[in-house]
Amino acid sequence: MSFVEKICRMVKKNNSLLCVGLDIDIEKIPPHLDKNKDLFYFNKEIIDATLDYICCYKINTAFYEVLGVDGIELLKKTIEYIPKDIPIILDGKRNDIGNTARMYAREMFEFYDADATTVNPYLGWDGIEPFLRYVNKYVFVLCRTSNPSAKDFQDLIIEDQNIPLYQTVAHKIKEWNKNHNCGAVVGATYPEEIKLVRDIIEDEPFILIPGVGKQGGDLEKAVRYGTNSEGERAIINVSRSIIYAGRGKDFASTSGKEARRIQEEINSYRP
Repeated sequence: MSFVEKICRMVKKNNSLLCVGLDIDIEKIPPHLDKNKDLFYFNKEIIDATLDYICCYKINTAFYEVLGVDGIELLKKTIEYIPKDIPIILDGKRNDIGNTARMYAREMFEFYDADATTVNPYLGWDGIEPFLRYVNKYVFVLCRTSNPSAKDFQDLIIEDQNIPLYQTVAHKIKEWNKNHNCGAVVGATYPEEIKLVRDIIEDEPFILIPGVGKQGGDLEKAVRYGTNSEGERAIINVSRSIIYAGRGKDFASTSGKEARRIQEEINSYRP
């Protein structure tokens, strides 16, 4: 199945737009777990506890790559453990000139067999196109990121268009979505921008929305502005506030309860 088929099925099956970020951090796992031996066990327990409340999982590669070879093995093992009907977004924010971008695309979609990935648009079309060749996969282009200094570049006005750079990127996403496999990343910390991006790219593309939870993004506005006219096509990512919700031996059930709570809150805002 393609990413789009998988996620549409999971949205309906679990009645959920929630994406849980499996961003493992050895400094934050419960203290009774062994930081060298229990990392996969931690991921496994979180997945088992949350899979009924989510539409997909997102894994940020940096949290695994920092662990070296063991981290790569942990990442592969975690991907293999997730049920095949649940889509996986591998968050690597890769990009480079065309030939190198082709290698990054192979890494994400062939080596890891992820269903979707995130890319940086700074190099333009030839840095994006190698990812879009994988028509059954999905490419989320960074459009308006959730960090405070996003404005340093993303708010700069493009003179001949008289719009900020992030809106130019949104127009490019719409243009690049010929194979229905290109969407946007817009942070929940900028809700008004979510609405503007949704208006530009229109109903069909997905918007991946990080920044809810520890970053303080507005969940209600993220849902109301990010979803399309049918209350779909938004993916609300929550990582730390779910997977580290508990510190005791019941950490997994605590995470499951928090995932269910956020899933229900998201649904209460869907049109």
